Amino acid sequence: MIKKMGYQWHLRRLMAEQEMYQTTDLVPLLAERGIVLSREQVFRLVTQPPQRMSMDTLAALCDILGCTPNDLVEVQVVNQQVRKTADGGGEPSAPIPMVRRTSIRRPEGM
Repeated sequence: MIKKMGYQWHLRRLMAEQEMYQTTDLVPLLAERGIVLSREQVFRLVTQPPQRMSMDTLAALCDILGCTPNDLVEVQVVNQQVRKTADGGGEPSAPIPMVRRTSIRRPEGM
């Protein structure tokens, strides 16, 4: 059995709790701790769950926000144990969305 794992990234919520609403608020605070990131990098860090992050960056965020790594990252089981089949595949981790046909209407007179 394979257990699929995922996580929730809570940086934006923790920033809001500290009344930091602009992603650029983090740039100088990170720089004070030796983490030099561009405004675009910080924007992505706040708005998207990171796939990779240095431990130095994680430690700096925890120091800035007065939190622990567990507050920033909430580990979750995405898919309860998936049985791996002989062909190497398993059950899909998420249901396949329904396809919906779209109709385009042209304005009259065209």
